[in-house]
Formats: sequence, C-alpha cells, structure tokens
Amino acid sequence: MAVVTMKQLLESGVHFGHATRRWDPKMAPYIFTSRNGIHIIDLKLTAQKIEEAYKALFDIVSAGGKVLFVGTKKQAQEAVKTEALRTGHFYVDQRWLGGTLTNFRTIRLRIKKLHELYKMEEEGIFEKLPKKEVLKLVNEREKLEKFLGGIKEMKKVPEAIYVVDPKKEINAVLEARKLNIPVFGIVDTNCDPDLVDYIIPGNDDAIRAVNLITSVMGNAVVEAQGGYVEKHSDEEETNEQDAKPRRKYEEQPKRDARPRQEKAAPRQEATKPKQEEVKKAAAPKKEVKAVKKVDYSAMTVAELKEIAKNNDLSGYSTLRKAELVEFLEKNLK
Repeated sequence: MAVVTMKQLLESGVHFGHATRRWDPKMAPYIFTSRNGIHIIDLKLTAQKIEEAYKALFDIVSAGGKVLFVGTKKQAQEAVKTEALRTGHFYVDQRWLGGTLTNFRTIRLRIKKLHELYKMEEEGIFEKLPKKEVLKLVNEREKLEKFLGGIKEMKKVPEAIYVVDPKKEINAVLEARKLNIPVFGIVDTNCDPDLVDYIIPGNDDAIRAVNLITSVMGNAVVEAQGGYVEKHSDEEETNEQDAKPRRKYEEQPKRDARPRQEKAAPRQEATKPKQEEVKKAAAPKKEVKAVKKVDYSAMTVAELKEIAKNNDLSGYSTLRKAELVEFLEKNLK
C-alpha cells in the first residue's frame, strides 16, 4: 500500500524544480530531465523517498518521540501549522530563533515568561495594573506567542525535525545535526541533500506540493499514534491508468470514422450547387452585347463612360480618355 500516488504528486506539481542555472550538482541523481530551463524531478524516486521517510518517522513516533515541524517561508507556514495542530506536535512557522535546539534551556525561560503572562491575565492581575503597563505586557505576550507559540508546550528537545526547504531553514538543520536529531525535509534542486537525513526530492515553492508532502508526513505521525490513515494501492492505480488510455485509443477510430464518412457526402453535394452558381454567375459575362468595331478615340469621355456603363463594366470611373479607349477595346471585343 502506497502512502501517496504518482498521480497526486504529478497534479500537485512536485516534479517542478528550480532553474537549471540555480541547481546543486549533488541533486543530479534525483533529476529526471530539464525543460525550458527548469529541472524536472524524478517522481519515482520521490515516491520511494517518501515511503522511506514515512516509515522512519512512523518508527520514531511509535517509540514515543516528538516531531518539530519547521517552515518559515510563506508557502509552508500554513501547512506546517495545520499538520502540527492535527498531530498534536510542535511547529515553528515564523522566524527561527537561534539556539531553539542547542540553547533550549534559555528558550524555556522565554516560554516560561509566556505562560506567566497568560496566568496573570487569568488571575485578574491585569485589571489591577495601569493601562499603559497592561498594554506593554500584552504586546510582549503577543510577540512571544508569535515566535514561541508553536513550541510553548515542548518540554524537551524533539526526537525528529521536519523542514520545508533546508536551504531556507539552514539554522534549524545545523542545530538538529549538531544534536544528532534526524532531519526530514523537502529538498528542491537548489538544496544540498547532504544536510538532510531523510530526503524528499520535490518542489518546495508550490503550496499544493508542500501541503501534500507535509500532510503525508503528518499521516505518519497520526498512524503511529493509533489513528486511521487512508492509503492507496499502486497496482490498482497503475492498471486504471494503463486501461483508460487503451480504451480511448481503441474507441477513437470507430467514433471518428463514422462522422467523417457521413460528413463527406454533404461536402460533395455542397460543392455542386456552388459550381452551378459559379456557372450561372459567369453566364452574364458571355451575354455581353456584341459591339462592332468603333472608333472610340473620336468619342468624348462622357460617351466612353456611357458605353462602359451600358455593358456592365466596372473600374472605369477614374480612367482618362486614352485609358478608357484602351479599356473598352480590351473588354468589348
């Protein structure tokens, strides 16, 4: 059973990499080809790596480990927060504070301050303080909530960290590696795959791609905690995808052949009236009045134009006398 299908990866645009001039040569094994100056990621390898990362994250959570979801870029903020809240784990969706992992003791002091501010409001202490001081405390609490809200319940360093774009979250990745914390991450063609323990080659700029992969990693956590996760069968999907094009290919000649034969007859019949109309239209030209040899040069311009008009000729209104004479001699033979 597959945790994600090739169709889902393709529809979400996971295969689109960065421009070829911005690539990291270490990502070469995961690149299928390049088109219009953009690298295309091999989705078969992506699906394999997702399976490996899913299993590894499942094992970590099953053993009681906690996961920290990190995504501070706009495309990843909502996905990271949503999956962390769904799984009951932790997240960082704003700026990564230096030392969040390596200096967690100091970070815990700031988290403790955040809890104290909430407690002060619950106990009614804010009502006894001046408005200016209360406003100052509220602003401080909002700032702490913004940067530490996702980890305020984190009592110790997590057992795994999931990042979107390790190049953007380089500080978080380096801190995790320093503490030997496994790093799971979406690695685009411009990133160094050596920084991540469980590589998921894919597009880290498309919101749909980030949402899909992050939700799959969230499913691993949910399943490890005893929740239900829907999985897909690779064989069924591949059979359906192979069968549909074949049916269309087999049915197309039969469907297309009949209308073409039926439409062919009216076209032939339609051409006959047109030919008859052309002949009828051409008939008046043959019925031009026979004119004996006349000395047109002896006539005036008005007379020459009158002759041209009586014989249903056109294009003579701007001609001079010599040109009119030549025009009539040519058309009234």
